[in-house]
Amino acid sequence: MPELKTPWYIDAVIYGIDVEKFADGNGDGIGDFIGLTQRLSYLNDLGVTCIWLLPFYGSPDRDNGYDVSDFYAINPKVGTRTDFLNFLHGAGEHGIRVIIDLVVNHTSNEHPWFEAARRDDKTRFRDYYVWSRDPPPVEAGATSIFPGEETSVWSYDEVARAYYFHKFYHFQPELNIANPQVRQEIERVVDYWLAFGVSGFRLDAAPLIIGDNGLERANPRDPHGVLRDIGSYLQKRRPGGVLLGEVNLEPEGMGRFFGEGEQLGLLFNFMLACYIFAAMAKEDAGPIHEALSLLPEPPPFCGWANFLRNLDDFDFSRVPAELKEQVFKVFAPEERMQVFGRGIRRRLAPMLKGDQRRIELAFSLIMSMRGPPLFVYGDEIGLGEDLSQPGRNSVRVPMQWSAEKNAGFSKANVGDLVQRPVSSGPFSYEHVNVADQQKNPRSLYSHIKRLIALRRKRPIFSSGRFVRLNASDPAVSIHGFEDAGSLLLVAHNLSSREVTAEAELDAVCCKRLTDLIGRAEYDASMKLRLKMAPYGYLWLSSEES
Repeated sequence: MPELKTPWYIDAVIYGIDVEKFADGNGDGIGDFIGLTQRLSYLNDLGVTCIWLLPFYGSPDRDNGYDVSDFYAINPKVGTRTDFLNFLHGAGEHGIRVIIDLVVNHTSNEHPWFEAARRDDKTRFRDYYVWSRDPPPVEAGATSIFPGEETSVWSYDEVARAYYFHKFYHFQPELNIANPQVRQEIERVVDYWLAFGVSGFRLDAAPLIIGDNGLERANPRDPHGVLRDIGSYLQKRRPGGVLLGEVNLEPEGMGRFFGEGEQLGLLFNFMLACYIFAAMAKEDAGPIHEALSLLPEPPPFCGWANFLRNLDDFDFSRVPAELKEQVFKVFAPEERMQVFGRGIRRRLAPMLKGDQRRIELAFSLIMSMRGPPLFVYGDEIGLGEDLSQPGRNSVRVPMQWSAEKNAGFSKANVGDLVQRPVSSGPFSYEHVNVADQQKNPRSLYSHIKRLIALRRKRPIFSSGRFVRLNASDPAVSIHGFEDAGSLLLVAHNLSSREVTAEAELDAVCCKRLTDLIGRAEYDASMKLRLKMAPYGYLWLSSEES
């Protein structure tokens, strides 16, 4: 029997993009697929192997495109089907795969399905959504995802003369996944975009797709069977395709979304992200070790997508209150930096006060874990934030390509921009931009590019046995991988002080280790002794190349 190969996505480097904030190619002030295509060489040079696109479907755009009114259309703001195809072809020529958001928990209330459903209770579309003629009980469906903005998960529709269910905003009615016809519609959407050549989907709000909405008749009898069906359909139509799930639950509930490997291939590692920031807040490696011990082991050919920030609020609702308070105190001390009391709406670099040492340290942590690293546009240059913007827009600022007009994002007049770039303070585009950092071998961009290259050259991250060493200093974390006599250890100093740490090497066999970044050599025959700078990190390998 031939040996099964590790799926491509296990070793991917994933880069998240909001198309309308990345690059404007036609000069109208809005990012588009033309601009994105023009910047593919930049992503290739950085080392990205997979692009994750946020929603770009037909939408009224009341919720950053997550209120979809046409699953088969491309929002005219960002381009045409031809533009999208040209982008996909260009990405393929650079060896970059593309995954896109699959938002099938709900639709916009302007979707034709909902318009038909509310006007005729006899049409098949009526049962595409969750309705109640009578006022539903208060406990049904629990609370809204946006408790500060929506007081109920049920809204009354005057035309339908009935209440409809929505976990998100009232203009996003929930789809009835218990209805087989709805699941068939989802498969048709999947099939349509696979035909263009995408390599998979990020499944938005995966737990809510199969969640309890308070009405027995509208809950699927086999919730995870729904995910198995979507996963199975994807593999039939695109063998090797991936479903990347947005699943933010307690650790014991996460593993069910992998199943036996037939549901979701990747899950966002929300737990590790929260605990990394807790470790950085406390300057103690303990929370990282705790997170790694809490996470269930993925089945073969499945994995955790390790990230630091995404383009939503940074949700701490699933971690202990004490841990959340520590992180908020250090990284989001002002109320305007927080959202709904549970999350943080800040970018990575401002959270770390622009300290390049700490940003590099954070990147090194996710680059050196098992499972693909995932980061969002601009974090590789230390892109800032705009807290004057509402909601998610605080972190979805335009990409800063240069110190020229509009940060090189667009040639349009400033008043025509979809959003103004950061133009003042230490994160302004005059100080933080791609062009300047590409010229500087010591820049954040250059160091992140180097880390990506180190990661991509070493299959040991997916093939090796995970090892963790106990360092003598609590601020130091040492983990790595061992495979067929090869050893890679990565050490991180979470503190603002210089440390000297020792670690016993009984569990691993090696005589000398070479720092892949600084080229220094370390005796590793009995005990590893490391002297580390504040917020320093070391990638130590038994193989020098």
